[in-house]
Amino acid sequence: MVGPPGTGKTLLAKAVAGEAGVPFFSMSGSDFVEMFVGVGASRVRDLFEKAKTKAPCIIFIDEIDAVGRARSKNPAMGGNDERENTLNALLTEMDGFGTNSGIITLAATNRADMLDSALLRAGRFDRQIHVDLPDLNERKEVFMVHLKPLKLDESVDVDFLARQTPGFSGADIANVCNEAALIAARFNREKVGKQDFLDAVDRIIGGLEKKTKVMTEAEKKSIAIHEAGHATISWFTEFANPLVKVSIVPRGRALGAAWYLPEERVLQTKEAMLDEMCSLLGGRAAEELFIGHISTGAMNDLERTTKQAYGMVAYAGMSDKLPNVCYYNQQEYTFQKPYSETTAKLMDEEVLKMVNEQYERAKQILTEHKDGHAQLAQLLVEREVIFADDVERIFGKRPWTSRAEELIEAQQRAEAEAMAERRAKELEAKANGSSDDTNQSDSAEDSENSETNN
Repeated sequence: MVGPPGTGKTLLAKAVAGEAGVPFFSMSGSDFVEMFVGVGASRVRDLFEKAKTKAPCIIFIDEIDAVGRARSKNPAMGGNDERENTLNALLTEMDGFGTNSGIITLAATNRADMLDSALLRAGRFDRQIHVDLPDLNERKEVFMVHLKPLKLDESVDVDFLARQTPGFSGADIANVCNEAALIAARFNREKVGKQDFLDAVDRIIGGLEKKTKVMTEAEKKSIAIHEAGHATISWFTEFANPLVKVSIVPRGRALGAAWYLPEERVLQTKEAMLDEMCSLLGGRAAEELFIGHISTGAMNDLERTTKQAYGMVAYAGMSDKLPNVCYYNQQEYTFQKPYSETTAKLMDEEVLKMVNEQYERAKQILTEHKDGHAQLAQLLVEREVIFADDVERIFGKRPWTSRAEELIEAQQRAEAEAMAERRAKELEAKANGSSDDTNQSDSAEDSENSETNN
């Protein structure tokens, strides 16, 4: 089983152990790694010897990358590598000269790229099961599991919570529920409400609120203008993520933040990525236009923008001068780039051009909507936190429908059609039942009349 941390690989193994109805051996990869020579290989042999006596059975090795790491190409560098001996013993036991019938081996890791190719061949680990991060419907199901022990308010909407937590793993969702319960208990509430969950999500993503941080009015206004810049650009770019709220309350290391509802797109287009870059650069552009000087507040935005631009140019082949070329190097331990110095210089130029184009575009959008931006910044200074409804009152309704809204509408339409079809079938069955009753009563009357005549 391969997947990111917290997606439930070990939980799946536990479920298999509970439902398989056969002996289950659970080990961690680090149990085989020992400083003494030969101990790891000996433990592998002992495990499989014990499993043979209990066959049919299942062996589960958690974090197998601790023992199954790819073997070194130059063994002369380090004397006797104990981990390699352990791996060799594991390879022999799983599919070597002797046969181990009736033993199924499960393993879990989040670093499948590090594993030895001999371990992943057919006959040893035949199948790789990818346990990915949960999507919208799966997050809803995970929430239903973790919400069972909590006393919930009527305001809690599971669909809304699932939409508010894109990219969260199962462990993160469990943490959200736990954090929400702690926040409710801190304020002596008898039930956990919707606001507690929103505060829990904010705390997990952004960190702890620091309302005690002292700031001057000028600093506060500067942060408000920066965050209002992000909000304005995201409102007027088609593929930018829909805005949820904007805050100038310091959280963790951030002095302010614009919170979005990320679109979980299956495919990312060039236009969508450029819109996202433009939205990220909106804060710096607002500072330059409306304050007259720039600050270090945009460092995180610039870092994310630059990374995304390099990804588009070097890996996705989305630049004008280097189209349809991917310079991805999968070999982890090579010290050579898969492109020349001339290409590297061309990449830098393309990235700079792409970022500057989006920066100019951000400045143009802000200039067109400078009155609305000023209102938004002033509202932020007064209230510290504003929501999408406040932005809609200033700028009007957003011209584009978000992907999440489209999916929800499609799901509601499908549910309504299914309900209408079910209702039609029920009415048809009822109508058929009543006609049968009428026919039976008619036949009963006919038989009574015939008896009377006789």
